[in-house]
Amino acid sequence: MLNWFSNKKKEKLHSIDFSVIKTDMHSHLIPGIDDGAPDLSSSIILIKELVSLGFKKIITTPHIMSDIYRNSSENISHGLQELKKEIVKQEIQVEIEAAAEYYIDFEFEQKINDKNLLTFGDNFILIELSFSQAPQNLFEIIFKLQLEGYKVVLAHPERYGFYNKENYEELINRGVLFQINLLSLIGYYSSQIQLKAEELIANNQVSFVGSDCHNMRHAQLYIECQNKKSWHDLVNSGKLLNYNL
Repeated sequence: MLNWFSNKKKEKLHSIDFSVIKTDMHSHLIPGIDDGAPDLSSSIILIKELVSLGFKKIITTPHIMSDIYRNSSENISHGLQELKKEIVKQEIQVEIEAAAEYYIDFEFEQKINDKNLLTFGDNFILIELSFSQAPQNLFEIIFKLQLEGYKVVLAHPERYGFYNKENYEELINRGVLFQINLLSLIGYYSSQIQLKAEELIANNQVSFVGSDCHNMRHAQLYIECQNKKSWHDLVNSGKLLNYNL
């Protein structure tokens, strides 16, 4: 009897592929403009891998950082068009769009009033923070974005070691939506980050999930997420907005 219970406890959940959410809304697939895919052939390989895992649509989000990746709407749009041409040429059955992952720094704050920020879906804007500390004026920046009609999505909040449960609640109370990374569910970054992701899911605080795909090493690990309890819980939460993008 004891062995039966032990075996049941270890029994793996069935896999749920990513077609249930349809859209991956965070990745780095435009060739050669950030720390993601270095060239067009690498981009296509990664896209094929994501499609094989069930994704029907990809919204790729290059970094925009004033001191490292000085990307703009123009060069992102150009890279997207080149990528689209190759996708059509290779007859890959996927829809692809581009937005951006904006790093919150001084230059970003100056761009808010330009009304030229790259968004996805219903005017969602993806932002990221330094991994060492949050900007002192973060709430002010969030408020400015919201005044301009943007819906703020914080990329991978589970990866910011300086945030705790109270910080997450305050951000949510201020209208910020959370996007967690798939690889956080398997402990890729650390066991502590995995635990934070699981807690966010358990508290129904996750609105989006993204691959944050940069390379083939990442892409080959996503399949491990598909039979994780946290992934099942996330899919069954009814909170994910990916499918509506």
